[in-house]
Amino acid sequence: MGYWRRQLEGLVSLDTPIRKPADIRADIMALVAEYHAAAHARPSFDPTRSAAPVNGRVFEASDMCALVDSALDFWLTTGRFNTAFEQRLAKRVGVRYALTANSGSSANLLALFALTSPLLGERRLKPGDEVITAAAGFPTTVNPSLLAGLTPVFVDIDLETYNLTAEAVEAAITPKTRAIMAAHTLGNPFEVEKIAKLAKDRDLFLVEDCCDALGTTVNGRHVGGFGDLATLSFYPAHHITMGEGGAVYTQDPILRRAAEAFRDWGRDCYCAPGQDNTCNRRFGWTLGELPPGYDHKFTYSHLGFNLKITDMQAAVGLAQLDHLEAFIAARKKNFARLSQGLEPLSDRIILPKAAPGSDPSWFGFLMTVRDGSGLSRDALVQHLNAKRIGTRLLFGGNLARQPYMLDRPFRVAGPLTQSDKVMRDSFWIGLYPGLDGAAIDYMVDTLTTYCATA
Repeated sequence: MGYWRRQLEGLVSLDTPIRKPADIRADIMALVAEYHAAAHARPSFDPTRSAAPVNGRVFEASDMCALVDSALDFWLTTGRFNTAFEQRLAKRVGVRYALTANSGSSANLLALFALTSPLLGERRLKPGDEVITAAAGFPTTVNPSLLAGLTPVFVDIDLETYNLTAEAVEAAITPKTRAIMAAHTLGNPFEVEKIAKLAKDRDLFLVEDCCDALGTTVNGRHVGGFGDLATLSFYPAHHITMGEGGAVYTQDPILRRAAEAFRDWGRDCYCAPGQDNTCNRRFGWTLGELPPGYDHKFTYSHLGFNLKITDMQAAVGLAQLDHLEAFIAARKKNFARLSQGLEPLSDRIILPKAAPGSDPSWFGFLMTVRDGSGLSRDALVQHLNAKRIGTRLLFGGNLARQPYMLDRPFRVAGPLTQSDKVMRDSFWIGLYPGLDGAAIDYMVDTLTTYCATA
């Protein structure tokens, strides 16, 4: 007898009156809310023993109730919650289509691979084409290009915004250049208006990695809506969470269709899970060298994967969207408090600066030790961690120097001076909504005291 069957033995009797499912469901939701209050109450920050991590889950009883509500449906693949989440997310970021995936990294894979789709005809990316990207960043912004047989072209970054610039991108363009794919670093946007115009003028695709930038705007417009495709991540570290998860979004119905095909095994069929014959000609297609009328559900027009999420994840994401504006406001408030508190250290540490015309939804507070400051990034990071203040480097630093890249095909356009500087001297600390004013003040005090004696 299984564990849960043993636990349930005796709890349900044949003599127990049958209650309506809706009434039982309501009781379960009330118990979940009660459990959240008892088990997940957030304690006040205590500078003598509390940790100040770089990120973490922030969730309410409503999020747990949404998860349990979807579990009671026992619809374990994508379903009604996913449909609602995709629609609401698309509206929030101001685009026509949003398509969920099982991670932000998978979303990057889908976005880039969509540009290789035969649906694009001669415009599609082909092996050997070049994709311009920033040298300093996260590997999965670059890895899809390698997997597709494309050549990443690394350009340097600006040390105030930690992003590539339109000038660097333009200088890197060659006849082989077909696309630009770059991230908005820690929520701070790159020169997306200039780069989008450059891409349009040069007939290049632009993919915006917005995994750290949900809520960031440039001149009132959400990032991700400037390029051909964009991506988001819903890992616990990010602006909202569903545990694991991500999304691709676009204005273009052809690119949306291509991304969906790559996500859903590469199949030509676009029926939702549990549905058949959406096209009303399931056995009426003749494609490739298949016999006429071959089942459309098993016709594959793309190389493909299975990168869908579960409806339980989507339910959490949908509930988290209710908190998004408060989360963004908290991140901005914590950024402002850190900026003000650490300003006296700006002669020794480069503090982050918002890109012109932008309103960032900050992911982290990124700093760089100045040359000649007498400070060591590594010693400072070790001290902060000893004081229970979490730190992270700017992901992979200069990706061209990562071990896995050494035998890969890539091109470097110009010196990577600032990317090397970031690799040696940059780090970031948290400002996510789980950190209150007391935690932020503790971080400021710890940094200030260290720099006064170092």
